[in-house]
Amino acid sequence: MTPEEYCQRKAAGSGSSFYYSFLFLPPERRRAITALYAFCREVDDVVDECPDPQLARAKLAWWRAELAATYAGKPSHPVTRSLAPATRSFNLPQELLAEVIDGMEMDLSQTRYADFKALHLYCYRVASVVGLLAAEIFGYQDRHTLKYAHDLGLAFQLTNIIRDVGEDARRGRIYLPADEMAQFGVPDEDILHARTTDAFRRLMEFQIDRAERYYEQAFAQLPAQDRRAQRPGLVMAAIYRTLLREIRRDGCRVLDRRMALTPIRKLWIAWRTWSRG
Repeated sequence: MTPEEYCQRKAAGSGSSFYYSFLFLPPERRRAITALYAFCREVDDVVDECPDPQLARAKLAWWRAELAATYAGKPSHPVTRSLAPATRSFNLPQELLAEVIDGMEMDLSQTRYADFKALHLYCYRVASVVGLLAAEIFGYQDRHTLKYAHDLGLAFQLTNIIRDVGEDARRGRIYLPADEMAQFGVPDEDILHARTTDAFRRLMEFQIDRAERYYEQAFAQLPAQDRRAQRPGLVMAAIYRTLLREIRRDGCRVLDRRMALTPIRKLWIAWRTWSRG
């Protein structure tokens, strides 16, 4: 299996909306974004699939060393061997890729967030940074596009948090800001024991409204001249906003189920959004 095939399997196998967003890209950009996505999946899987925090930290340290080796021209892992040409072709900063690892490492020591300011740092590292790297791969002329990419990444991560509240709770993690939980009268126990109360629904409506504001803020900052190049992000946004609407329509029942769109529906949304330019 070639490095490119490995990354392709990693991306396609996850079923992520991210995968559908770059199906229509030219080959070089598609290979680059697939390698970037595979890198993010690898380091995320270290945290999610390794029950021993000490071992997980050791694995993340290996990825930091592998990232340094990649920029020194000596990648050894299939993902970094595939990513290496992209780092040169699209000028991807090493420090941004390292910050993705920093974000994943936060999950090893932090399971609660006091307020949205604290959560924002996590979202920046695991999502906004990825948005900035993706923007480099997709291409842009106006640097305001980076503000769009930053906010769109944040909107994506807020959507992930909303969708995965129950799944994260089963891992002992709550990403909803603690001060907002208190404001709406939702104790940790309700989330950890999957109790979907009226207070919880109101809390989730509040979270969905904030995510929607970040989508709108991102779109407002995308220069018209870069809209066509940045279509993959718009495709993913269309898929994710559809998911948000479905979660709201379902009564925000995310504690005992994981809302997902079917692959054919994602493909239809991707094709329709891409065709609109």
